Amino acid sequence: MILSERDIQIDFQSASSARKFDEKGFKSPQGMKLVDFVVYERNRTLLIEVKDPSNPNPKARQDGFEEEFRSNTLIAQELVPKARDSYTFEHLMARDAKPFIFVVLIGTEKLTLTTAEIVEFKDRLLARLRKETNVEWAHQYVKDCVVVNIETWKSNFPDYPIDRLSAS
Repeated sequence: MILSERDIQIDFQSASSARKFDEKGFKSPQGMKLVDFVVYERNRTLLIEVKDPSNPNPKARQDGFEEEFRSNTLIAQELVPKARDSYTFEHLMARDAKPFIFVVLIGTEKLTLTTAEIVEFKDRLLARLRKETNVEWAHQYVKDCVVVNIETWKSNFPDYPIDRLSAS
């Protein structure tokens, strides 16, 4: 199955199955924020959120993305709620038998983010996924998280070819 989120297309044909949460005809529960893709593999489930401030379509660009990335705004207001709500949805649909990995794919071509900043962001994100209140969750619903750009996606997920549609 080949899935797209705006200008990014990923081929998930080698996965057990994959789907887009916000596909046409899918009505998400009111108030829930869901990730872009759920990918079911033999031994794990990937919750994938695409953030693409480098999208060449001027209407799709997100001004202020780097500031939100460097602060906790993106983590607290968008990413953690999407991971938590997507896991909850999968749990309530009895599709939570395998470990969950939260993947954040960032189109970074037009950003000035360093590798060190991306690693530090991943650490802040995982800490927040595990502890949103003054105590850690008793049930760690996300086993790990991965933060990648298009280039590092290719080495982290070589079975899932990725393309920028505007580059085709």
